[in-house]
Amino acid sequence: MHLQLALDRMTIDTAIEVTKEVYNEIDWIEIGTSLIKEFGIESIQAMKQEFPDKILVADMKTMDNAKYECQLCFEAGADVLTVMGAAPAITVETCLNEAAKRKKQVMIDLLNVNLERLPQLLQYEEAIFCLHFSKDQQELSAPPQQHPLLFFPALEGVRIAVAGGISIDTVETVKRMNPSIVIVGSAITKAVDKKKAARELKQAILFRGDYK
Repeated sequence: MHLQLALDRMTIDTAIEVTKEVYNEIDWIEIGTSLIKEFGIESIQAMKQEFPDKILVADMKTMDNAKYECQLCFEAGADVLTVMGAAPAITVETCLNEAAKRKKQVMIDLLNVNLERLPQLLQYEEAIFCLHFSKDQQELSAPPQQHPLLFFPALEGVRIAVAGGISIDTVETVKRMNPSIVIVGSAITKAVDKKKAARELKQAILFRGDYK
């Protein structure tokens, strides 16, 4: 499993500082949607310049204008772009085609995707599928008794990323879904000792328990 650091609601300089602090503990770096919205494509360029050896995820959450957004992100240095699974099929397919041309990757965000739509998306075997518990659900809803990602249908034979409020207290639960990528934001970025928090999470996701 890879540990992906999600950088949101901060400046580019802060994103660089945080990443440097935890660089050896993480695998992928995500330039979060809020970071891109506030500071633009420059945020991708700056992070790629600072960390050329890490996989860089541009969390664009593309819903439309796919070809243009892919061009912007991939030319700026992104290795992976996110597209919403709820977007039109032509949008998802365009992202996958544009990524393939450049030997890049696409992560399909399954936030609010219904079960009727899911089989259509799963045909894109080259994609990464992100099971996502949203920020608004985390912050504005009553806390669930169990992590909501556990109620998502099991996805077999595809690469899975999990995201949304994951911490050292919940990581063992989401590992039951056997993800390829565990995405963590504030549990690292808001920790007093960020390096320690990242190290503990990395060790936790590497430990293979018996979840049968």
